[in-house]
Amino acid sequence: MNIAVADDERVIREQVGALIAKQIPDCCPDFYATGEELLGAEKRFDIVFLDIQMDGMDGIETARSLRERQDDIVLIFITGNREYVFEALDLYAFHYLLKPVAESKFREVLERAVGEVSKRRAKRELFIKKKNLTLNQSDILYIESRAKKVAIHTAGAKGVIEIYATMEELAGQLGENFYRSHRAYLVNMAHITEYDNDSITISNGDKVWLTKKKYGEFVKAYMWYLQNGGIPDV
Repeated sequence: MNIAVADDERVIREQVGALIAKQIPDCCPDFYATGEELLGAEKRFDIVFLDIQMDGMDGIETARSLRERQDDIVLIFITGNREYVFEALDLYAFHYLLKPVAESKFREVLERAVGEVSKRRAKRELFIKKKNLTLNQSDILYIESRAKKVAIHTAGAKGVIEIYATMEELAGQLGENFYRSHRAYLVNMAHITEYDNDSITISNGDKVWLTKKKYGEFVKAYMWYLQNGGIPDV
C-alpha cells in the first residue's frame, strides 16, 4: 500500500504518519512539505492525504495534476477550512478531513479508503484462471475474437495471449473502460490514438474494426470516458 502525506505543517505530517502506523503497521508513508515535492516524486500512490492551503502550489492545484497522471488515486483532503469542500468534490475527493484531525474519524476514513483501494485494484486486473495469470487492465490494448478462442493483445512483454473464452465473458469482467467496437473486437479506450467512421487505431499501431452503425454510440462512450477522468495511455 503506497500512501503519501503532503502538508506544510510538520506537526500534521507527524500526526497523520503516526495514525497510519497505528492502523497499518507495515506501511511506510512518504512525506512531503509541498505539492511540488509530491509531484516531483513521480511515484504511483494508492492513497494521498493532501493539505489544501500550502505554500507554492496549493492542494487543489496539486490534486488536479495528480488526477491527470493517475485517475484511480484515492484523495483525502486535510484542511482547517470548510470553504474548499466543493472544489474538493469536483476532483472526486474520497473524503475531506478537518483540522485538528480526530483519531476516531481518521481511523474510519482510512479503513474505508483501504477498502476502496482494494476494489479499484480488483477492477484494474483480469485473472485468467486457465493460465493462472493476472493481467493489469492498463496493459491490455485490445481483445480479438478468433473462432473459439480470444487473443488478448498486451503492451507488455507477454505479447499476444490466446485463451478459450467468449467476448461476452471478458467484456463483463473488464467493465466500462473497454468498448465492444465490433463483434470481433473489444478495445481499451486508454490505448486509442485515433478513429474514423469504420476503424480505431491502437497505441501500438494496430487498427481494429468499428462497426459503422455503432460510430455514434462509440463517440459518446469515448467522450464520456475522457470527460470522467479517463486518460489516454499513449
